[in-house]
Amino acid sequence: MAIQRVKSFFELEAAGGIVLAMAAIAAMIIANSPLSVWYDSFIHAPVAVQIGDFAIAKDAHHWINDGLMAVFFFLVGLELKREVLVGELSNIKQIILPAAAAVGGMIVPAIVYILFNLNEPEYWKGWAIPAATDIAFALGILSLLGSRVPNSLKVFLVSIAIFDDIGAILIIALFYTSELSLQSLALAALCLPFLYLLNRRNVTSITPYLLIGVIMWVAVLKSGIHATLAGVVLALFIPMLDRTDPEHSPLEELEHDLHNTVAFGILPIFAFANSGISLQGAGLAELFHSVPLGIAAGLFIGKQIGVMVMCWFIFKLGISTMPKGMDYKQIYGASLLCGVGFTMSLFIGGLAFAGDTTMFDERLGIIMGSIASGIAGYLVLKANLKDSDSATSIDLTRSH
Repeated sequence: MAIQRVKSFFELEAAGGIVLAMAAIAAMIIANSPLSVWYDSFIHAPVAVQIGDFAIAKDAHHWINDGLMAVFFFLVGLELKREVLVGELSNIKQIILPAAAAVGGMIVPAIVYILFNLNEPEYWKGWAIPAATDIAFALGILSLLGSRVPNSLKVFLVSIAIFDDIGAILIIALFYTSELSLQSLALAALCLPFLYLLNRRNVTSITPYLLIGVIMWVAVLKSGIHATLAGVVLALFIPMLDRTDPEHSPLEELEHDLHNTVAFGILPIFAFANSGISLQGAGLAELFHSVPLGIAAGLFIGKQIGVMVMCWFIFKLGISTMPKGMDYKQIYGASLLCGVGFTMSLFIGGLAFAGDTTMFDERLGIIMGSIASGIAGYLVLKANLKDSDSATSIDLTRSH
């Protein structure tokens, strides 16, 4: 009976978000308890891999953010490729509205953040932190409303998150890259023809792709570009279809196999390693610093304004129409849920302010803004969604 209950829990659409939240809460509790010493020891534990004179030596925190999260980005890449080829992004008419909403939901939060830090140019590098949406949490909150949620609302929210992912990937590549090593970049580029050849020759075994992918990951890690982007590039070469067996999709099979590992393993570990915010000695100055306040305002205020204004603009121009079964109130509720920016916001925050946070902790702003957005989005949708026994459910569970 207990095993069946556990199995039923992990089959819930909200399960990924619940496990992610539990990991983050556990990290905060431990970081503010006598066990904080053990937490710090775990985060900063040295881990090295060495072959002859070649070595990669980093602490556990960097291995999680650069290594495990490369698998997360690999899954994101697989999902993006599938959506473009056969999913929600395969029809141009279906992508205009969520694409525009996502753009607005990235630009306006960045502007709000900059306005809060207008007189502190050294903090401007955190502008992209409130631009991300955590779809695992957002869909988890949406699932609490049950069958009242129309399928069109789920599709709309997931589609926005897909474009958010694309935007985040581009932002990391363009704005959070350190000094480049041309030699390492050349080695990474050398992997691409081999991956292309595997794809063209209809090699459906995943092993050779992964072997080349590991080499590319190491090269990108040494190049100055963030190593997780290697995961996205690798995903683009995984075959969507087996040309000898059209019923077999190597990409979808791999995506399915990785989903639970990422949702219930990698992301909770990432959340645990990055959410241990120590509040000991923290006062109002730290809590109301312009950086965390700007992030919180960007997520809670900027996201809803950006998404709503762009949707209104698209409707007024007649470029797209209101999705079936939805209205402005539901779009507003979805725009609030877009302000739940946990995973990717933490990731970008770590890139922007690594080792620079002596007067503030950007993670406080992420947590405050995400909680406020999640609660407000739930209450707005609960008040405006009607009970419906006829609403059909679709599997839009995603890993982030």
